[in-house]
Amino acid sequence: MPHPHLPVSREGVIATVTFNRPEVRNAFNRAMWEGLAETMAALSAEDSLRTVVLRGTGGSFSAGADIGAFAAERGTRALEDRYADSVHHGMQSVRLCRHPVVALIEGACIGGGAGIATMCDFRVGGEGIRFGITARNLGIWYSYAEIDPILSLVGSGVTAELLIEGRIFNGREAYEKGLLSRVVPDGEVEAAAFALAERIAEGSPLSARFHKQAIRRLRGPLPLSEAEQAEANGFAETEDFQNAFRAFLAKEKPRFTGR
Repeated sequence: MPHPHLPVSREGVIATVTFNRPEVRNAFNRAMWEGLAETMAALSAEDSLRTVVLRGTGGSFSAGADIGAFAAERGTRALEDRYADSVHHGMQSVRLCRHPVVALIEGACIGGGAGIATMCDFRVGGEGIRFGITARNLGIWYSYAEIDPILSLVGSGVTAELLIEGRIFNGREAYEKGLLSRVVPDGEVEAAAFALAERIAEGSPLSARFHKQAIRRLRGPLPLSEAEQAEANGFAETEDFQNAFRAFLAKEKPRFTGR
């Protein structure tokens, strides 16, 4: 069944998945992460497709995680383990899709939204976008499997700017850093992204699928134990995360103590 916040449309051999929660700038709750995994897996299985485009409604790509849903979905280690599993499968479904995936980025591309974009094979953004990962503002630890594609794209220096400094880049800066494949005026993003999707679709689908797989496999698997991967969810047990979460809901600035 199609997810209500993730409608899929098709134009010939190109499928478009739209993040459709404009009232929260297309922020993702756990159900949407799970819906993304199911949607991308279904599209990946369609031999007739050649390209998938991801985009948002209301002038934003995605503002990332829905902080308003944290009270019900996150906040304890048990809840965080479940939530992180949903995020992981949602993110990786984009990376593992057989078909090339194009991110059509307008407006906010923040947190998990930026994470989704870095899982795509191509990213087309407007000059006025806001691209960044704000995990540090809530005391959240980004997981290894989600850091890996960023590191592969831009190296350790820019990854540190995103995750440790918390930089928010505009479109031109994101392009210069290597986070975008194309940067165009804000009013031309849709046309540029679909022109790219059409160029991809004109080529051999078997060639595109092989090369996508080859690029990923040459990177190799992450040399991490299960315990190391689970360590990334440990922030849920820290005072910093709990205090930052409460401060966010109260619209106050968090104070971090390192505990």
